[in-house]
Amino acid sequence: MLKGFRDFILRGNVMDLAVAVIIGAAFTAIVTALTTNIINPLLGAVIGKPNFDYLIAHVNGGEIKYGTFLTAIINFLLIAAVVYFFLVLPTQYLLKKFNPPAAEPPTTKACPQCLGDIPVAATRCKFCTQPV
Repeated sequence: MLKGFRDFILRGNVMDLAVAVIIGAAFTAIVTALTTNIINPLLGAVIGKPNFDYLIAHVNGGEIKYGTFLTAIINFLLIAAVVYFFLVLPTQYLLKKFNPPAAEPPTTKACPQCLGDIPVAATRCKFCTQPV
């Protein structure tokens, strides 16, 4: 029983997942600090208030805090934009730069008799009718 547990824990994907969760938690702090301390104040300077928590609807004596919901949506969009523009795009650029796309295999070959270009899958040359 303990051997099975040890094998499960030491599998590569479990360790990769643990590292990803730890790095994700650390990165969350960075993204939250960026949006809270830099992007939200910039938006506040441009559009007024970046926080819509003051928007409340009173219905039959109850309060519907739709402003908090709007603030959560805007924060989500800001965090998604920060992750995309500061993490995803630069990573894609670096991957394209260091891993160029593989060359496509040729679609034609030369006939050994007449040297005409024929499809790779051809069994007979269309120019000289010789088997290839």
